[in-house]
Amino acid sequence: MGTVHHMLLYGCEEPGAKEPIFSCGEMGRILPGTKQASPCRSGQKILYAWAKNAPELNLPPGVGFKVGGPKADVKYLVLQVHYASLENIPPEGDNSGVVLKYTNVPQPRSAGVYFLATRGVIQGKSTTKMETACKLREKKVIHPFAFRVHTHALGRVVSGWKVTSNMDWTLIGKRDPQLPQMFYPVDDQSMTVTKGDTLAARCTMVSYRNRMTWVGATGEDEMCNFYIMYWVDGDQTLKSESCVSMGPPVYSWDGWLLGGRLKNIPDEAASSL
Repeated sequence: MGTVHHMLLYGCEEPGAKEPIFSCGEMGRILPGTKQASPCRSGQKILYAWAKNAPELNLPPGVGFKVGGPKADVKYLVLQVHYASLENIPPEGDNSGVVLKYTNVPQPRSAGVYFLATRGVIQGKSTTKMETACKLREKKVIHPFAFRVHTHALGRVVSGWKVTSNMDWTLIGKRDPQLPQMFYPVDDQSMTVTKGDTLAARCTMVSYRNRMTWVGATGEDEMCNFYIMYWVDGDQTLKSESCVSMGPPVYSWDGWLLGGRLKNIPDEAASSL
């Protein structure tokens, strides 16, 4: 963490640029001598994320991310490296990265990452609940086995939930985002999510600033992210793996017109550790 703040490993059908190194950040900053492009030109997926000195991640037996091959959605891997400050890069350069283990033997189970996030704004001198929720509409059974949270400085608690059509809430995981932002195991490894269930996430933010803080990519901005790493039997993961709400002050879990229309919300449990 002394050099790199966090890293994102993307799977792409087509990369943003076919260059060994290119500038692929969201802030428009271009590293001298490189081209500017998004991480992926098409088929963008987040496969892995690392931050705050997190340890390695080991997948369950028989589970793997499918990369390459004639029918694979992911044909390229792009590693996006975020630096808190360019001054932290040693004069001789930086060799930060991700070590991958791979096999040519097809695995019986395929891994995917479902990504929940919000847009929105946090008012100064306030506690704000940033919420998002989406219903699973594909006829698949997914097995969550790990989760990861991410905010910047204002995050205090991030929690993720499975909500049934009967409004029964089951915790997937929750964490203090100021701790190492690794993928933590889901407590209930027997949990499944099926068509009609809703995946929901909340970030509880506490701001002592005298200004509004918007969602954005810099350290002066904020983020509210909850990642669910899951597996399915066979080689077909979810076609839609992201859920992004408008965030506060427009969107809320219990909002009817522009919200999630959720009931029986575990309000205290969703914002406490």
